[in-house]
Amino acid sequence: MQSAQHNGKREWRQAPKEPIIMSNVENLRVLYEDNHIVVVNKRNSDIIQSDISGDRTLCETVKNYVKQKYNKPGLAFIGTVHRLDRPVSGIVIYARTTKALNRLSNMFKYREVKKTYWAVVKGKPENPEATIINYLWKDQKLNKTFAFPEAGPDRKESELSYKLIGEGDNYTFMEVYPKTGRHHQIRATLASLNCPIKGDIKYGAKRTNDNASIHLHARKIEFMHPVKKTPVCIVAPPPDDALWNEFLQVSFAQTTAS
Repeated sequence: MQSAQHNGKREWRQAPKEPIIMSNVENLRVLYEDNHIVVVNKRNSDIIQSDISGDRTLCETVKNYVKQKYNKPGLAFIGTVHRLDRPVSGIVIYARTTKALNRLSNMFKYREVKKTYWAVVKGKPENPEATIINYLWKDQKLNKTFAFPEAGPDRKESELSYKLIGEGDNYTFMEVYPKTGRHHQIRATLASLNCPIKGDIKYGAKRTNDNASIHLHARKIEFMHPVKKTPVCIVAPPPDDALWNEFLQVSFAQTTAS
């Protein structure tokens, strides 16, 4: 177990059992790229904004990638449009211009972006499909969100839908469609359904994953291009492990059957 000091507060975190591989210019997984945006498949070790670890942010890696690829003098402009928690993998959009950044930020603000997540959870939801509206309260000291069925002081309304995709020997595969974008929304909501995400000990999982990840993946994103005004649909392959590979097989079988 490791300890770290940050702003006078001591935080404890489990040391990973597997080597941590972060994205760099050479191994960056670019899903889509043009003059206005870069979309990458985030590793579950990458950080979106600076944290206690002092590790390089994914935004800095994308800046260096663009600078190197296009021989740009000085630092390339890269704007962060949205965020994923560090242990989560999947799609992250970056803007290459201020125009694209402003337009994309507004699209996320006004819920004009359709997002699909994959989650591997312990347990099984009561209903195979449902829309969940609850109210989330964030504990700043714990950096943890709690879900309540009713409105209350400092609680923010949250909405997501989910669909059961299939079941493995020990885990359940779910597709999640968040409408709002609250702090730890999917993690807290699934935990409130007694379906904690594999590896997410903060929200009820019994064990961490060996590489410090959780089994939550930003699988697909659909939006109108901020400049070209054409529809964009991007799908990100999940990490390569036995459970994600099983999820892929179950999803493919379900798609072909329908």
